[in-house]
Amino acid sequence: MLQSKLFPRTQKEAPKDEVSANARLLIRAGFIDKLMAGVYTYLPLGFRVLKKIENIIREEMEKAGGVEILMPSLQPKENWEKTGRWETYDSLFKFVSYYSKTELALGPTHEEIISPLAGKFNLSYKNLPFYLFQIQNKFRDEKRAKSGIMRGREFIMKDLYSFHAGENDLDDYYEKMKACYKNIFDKAGIGEKTYLTFASGGSFSKYSHEFQTITDAGEDIIYLCEKCGVAINSEIFQPATLTSDVNVAGCPECGSKNLVEKKAIEVGNIFKLKTKYSEPFGLKFTDENGEEKDVIMGCYGIGLGRLLGTIAEINHDDKGIIWPESVAPFAVHLLVLGGLTAKCGEIYENLQKRGIEVLYDDREDASPGEKFADADLIGIPYRAVVSEKTLAQGKVEIKNRKTGEIKLVNEKELLKAVTSSDD
Repeated sequence: MLQSKLFPRTQKEAPKDEVSANARLLIRAGFIDKLMAGVYTYLPLGFRVLKKIENIIREEMEKAGGVEILMPSLQPKENWEKTGRWETYDSLFKFVSYYSKTELALGPTHEEIISPLAGKFNLSYKNLPFYLFQIQNKFRDEKRAKSGIMRGREFIMKDLYSFHAGENDLDDYYEKMKACYKNIFDKAGIGEKTYLTFASGGSFSKYSHEFQTITDAGEDIIYLCEKCGVAINSEIFQPATLTSDVNVAGCPECGSKNLVEKKAIEVGNIFKLKTKYSEPFGLKFTDENGEEKDVIMGCYGIGLGRLLGTIAEINHDDKGIIWPESVAPFAVHLLVLGGLTAKCGEIYENLQKRGIEVLYDDREDASPGEKFADADLIGIPYRAVVSEKTLAQGKVEIKNRKTGEIKLVNEKELLKAVTSSDD
């Protein structure tokens, strides 16, 4: 992509109404645009990152047997009344259709849709288990949208629902999804700072689990076990005494009392729904003996925008974003200095022919200083500079955005460097 054609250009100043680093950097660098509180447009650079994240998630869900569908955002009131959540779900967007006068909701989640959908088919034990997932916009009337794209009123989420004949099968798949989520966060470049976290299971089970990424910008408090590496959400942690069968005084995994308080961002969660949403909709299956039984369910969610924002939040310096190679919008940011557009264009075409994603800063009205500053702000893993000085040596200057290492390489070495990832 030619940077002269890229929409929009970077901004010199961060927006004053944004506090979080992710929003300030993503807006300045031209990845997102704020329409109103909690609602953002993904601009070309941001959309490319979002699609990289989406592909990582989709690949893992399909490996786990997930089949992708797409459910409606518009949801009928009667479905929410069946589960008792029409009046109790406090962030539900509700409205009345102008023509039909029916009451509707914009979907914040899809238990009320997926359960009756599955119930339309005569399920037997032979059909179970099965797993359905979608990647789709969600809507929640957050009292206070904050932290940039990490807590919005409209956001993109992956949710997978699993359907089982028994709790043992649910337990097995639940463990499988823990591993899938770890793979996703490892591939997205935040695995080293992301921890499986025990949380309240609500009315579903004793515990649910979150995946929390440690950062000072986090809005959650977790207690990290230094012995086994799992964490506990502050909502169920009681450091003094064991007060109930849910609140815990030590690590639920290993029993250690060596727990360290950390701030963190929740980037994913998994729940054992059991029959919470199958019972209201009569979602049953016929077992081996011909008896009807309730289908057992689980759900597994990841917010894509929240994950994107978290990656930017923990991967930046005072100059800009530092994207992990796996989700970066481009592999190389190619800069031309001193009017050497012919040679730089040749390198650009050669990189593209090799299937390497390149952002080519061909702008004639930008100074070298502006180009260097924009490259650091945008945060593409490698910056390659073509100038009279480097060409005199038959070389290109390449800089690793993460390490800051700069070296001179020939074209062959450049190709090798940008196709070798250590993420």
